Amino acid sequence: MHVVITGGSSGIGLEIARIYARNRASVTILARDRQRLNVAQAALLSEPGAAKEKLQVLSADVTCRENLSQAIRAATELQGPCDVLVAAAGEVEPALFEHMPSEVFDRQIVTNITGTVNAVRACYESMLERGEGKIMIIASAAAMIGIPGYTAYCASKTALTGFAEALAAEAKGRGIDVMISYPPDTLTPQLERERLQRPKEASLLIGQSVEVAAYDVARKIVRAIDRCNPKLIFGTRLGFLYMFGPMIKPTVYRWFHWRLQRLGSKTVMPAAEAAVQNGTNTKTSGAIGGGTS
Repeated sequence: MHVVITGGSSGIGLEIARIYARNRASVTILARDRQRLNVAQAALLSEPGAAKEKLQVLSADVTCRENLSQAIRAATELQGPCDVLVAAAGEVEPALFEHMPSEVFDRQIVTNITGTVNAVRACYESMLERGEGKIMIIASAAAMIGIPGYTAYCASKTALTGFAEALAAEAKGRGIDVMISYPPDTLTPQLERERLQRPKEASLLIGQSVEVAAYDVARKIVRAIDRCNPKLIFGTRLGFLYMFGPMIKPTVYRWFHWRLQRLGSKTVMPAAEAAVQNGTNTKTSGAIGGGTS
């Protein structure tokens, strides 16, 4: 089995690669940063069961269709066709819309949407020819509700739901399973950077739950791939939001704006800053809990 993972040099993508490497699958990880890829490669080769001849690390930019296609073609020439594609590459740069430079907004849209589509396009034709294959798209819990400060990220991750559902409808009966997962806040280097930028309004709406370890998220995603689970939701709270969002989101937003008015000129401390000052990483107030990564 050959598993191709975009965004595989860190975070959830790297942990998914770790699991497959331990299971002696052929694994190709792709990311832009060569240095981080080298570190990831060393980490994966230290895993029991991992074999150097079954692991490839390739530098590629998911936003450049030809660059990514060439990298995946090179990978399949060595390891065989892609059996499982995990589209995990993503980018988040939170800021209120009026403070977000247009290039920062556009980069998130292109990375998260077009980057995913480019990865799928590079593997889909071969899967159709063989009549088999699995595609797992990594979205986010932020796809379930609009969060202030996350206009680009919420828009891009929400769009992935429409793409995954439409593609799954096309692929049904042709041997290809298209799946999507919605991870909550996950302990990754990206989350660490994100929390430093998270606007106070976002912290007020979503609160701060204890983050989930990247390996635990990856383990559930791999299980979902094995079982061909079309949609993977993490936790009861997010499951409730997914099922009943249209009914409960108006109430959530009314609560949010009421809280903003009550606070008035008071400072709403970002959750990360509050945790540092309180010396804790436990749950604070919020309407829906964490879930933006």
